[in-house]
Amino acid sequence: MLKFLNTILPQFHSCFSRNATFEWFVVIIVGLMVRTDHLGVTSIIRDLSLHSSVYESMIHFFHSNAWALESLQSTWARIVCRTAPLVTIRERVVLVGDGMNQSKEARHMPGVKKMHQDSENSSKGEFIFGHLFGAIGILVGTSQKWFCLPLSMQLQAGIKTIFGWNPSSAQRQDSHVVQLIDQAFMAAKACGRHAYLVLDRYFLSAPALERLAQRNQSESSHIHIVTKAKSNATAYERPAARTGRRGRPPKKGAMVKLRELFSTRADDFQTAEVTLYGKKETVKFLCLDLLWGQGLYQELRFVLVVRDKYPLAILVSTDLTLAAATIIELYGWRFKIECMFREMKQVIGAFDYHFWSTSMPKLKRYLKKGEVDPLEEVKGDKERKRIRATVDAIEGFVMCGCIATGLVQLLALRFSYTVPGLFSRYLRTPSKSIVSEATVTTYLRKSIFRMFAQNPHFAITQIIRSKQGEPTDDADLLAS
Repeated sequence: MLKFLNTILPQFHSCFSRNATFEWFVVIIVGLMVRTDHLGVTSIIRDLSLHSSVYESMIHFFHSNAWALESLQSTWARIVCRTAPLVTIRERVVLVGDGMNQSKEARHMPGVKKMHQDSENSSKGEFIFGHLFGAIGILVGTSQKWFCLPLSMQLQAGIKTIFGWNPSSAQRQDSHVVQLIDQAFMAAKACGRHAYLVLDRYFLSAPALERLAQRNQSESSHIHIVTKAKSNATAYERPAARTGRRGRPPKKGAMVKLRELFSTRADDFQTAEVTLYGKKETVKFLCLDLLWGQGLYQELRFVLVVRDKYPLAILVSTDLTLAAATIIELYGWRFKIECMFREMKQVIGAFDYHFWSTSMPKLKRYLKKGEVDPLEEVKGDKERKRIRATVDAIEGFVMCGCIATGLVQLLALRFSYTVPGLFSRYLRTPSKSIVSEATVTTYLRKSIFRMFAQNPHFAITQIIRSKQGEPTDDADLLAS
């Protein structure tokens, strides 16, 4: 395992202009994979037995100008596409995108805003304060187990004013839906592959389809979307042929209420066996190519799906040549990104950051509609630079969490059959094939120092040992 990590992590060296910064990157990634608690970077110091004096240097890493987030994201995407067993459909990789809310109560943390909580969990409030991230993952694995491996995550709400200070960051001021489309094209371009992008129904909108068409014309990598429509969605038939009359030709035909087709065209539904959530299921479907979007009228493929004891579903694809059964299976993989969020939160602790700035105006919890954003009152270049640096630190920490999560998933796929110790963790229903991320991290915590001792010549071992050092007094001994 350590040998595998020792071949992957050095490939990031070109992302850093200083060798010392790269070494801190290695320490942080390994620390996120093995730490036993999520109490900030101090947990990395404890679980890797680092010297207490490295705390300030580790914090400074996230504010350093020796590396850029975009370079780290593109390098990580290329490594994944070279290393991971990618799931492909018609020679296209499968990307999965979604938004994720992370609760944050800090009063001087940029990007914190009031958000509606869509979860049906009764323990969560209807409205929360926190960060909205846009995430792009790629589907990897085998028929026995698939993972949604995180490629990138970015703040996509509450930051328009901050990025408006820099004219070169115009794309970061677009809506959350449009930013996620741009983020997917960045990942596909880094991979050098065409892709299918699986999204939730929230992302089916005219601005998203317009940006998709625009980027498909200008980019070398082509992306098709597979998503879900709302139950009350309407579409339009193709316009009738021109009759020779004067006037503008019609852009659309008769309106179709998609939900009504489940009853009015019940006899036209076909039956197919598809793989959903790892199991074979028999479903009924009706496939139609219709125009969608008021004023847009883009032709999309709609698949109306009927499953026993489950609510009706209306799936959508921009690829008019994609089979209905494949569309159903593709959307069935969307839930993998929810599993990815859970592992990043509970196993890696990728969102346990605590970056804030005194230059950031105090959060107004009851900001009225039309009231001026407190960020508009920040005029000094020094204050704006500090706030932007804090945003970069937040996104940098989360990106390190993405890389740590992805490496753990790659270890699970590569070593589940060759390392018997991975199956020593007691589980009520243990896996017989590919182990989980939690099982891999548990094994690493128990074995990481033994691996260091057996492989003292590895670059990872030497970097981490150089940060351990020898405590100079009793206080340093207790702190380390």
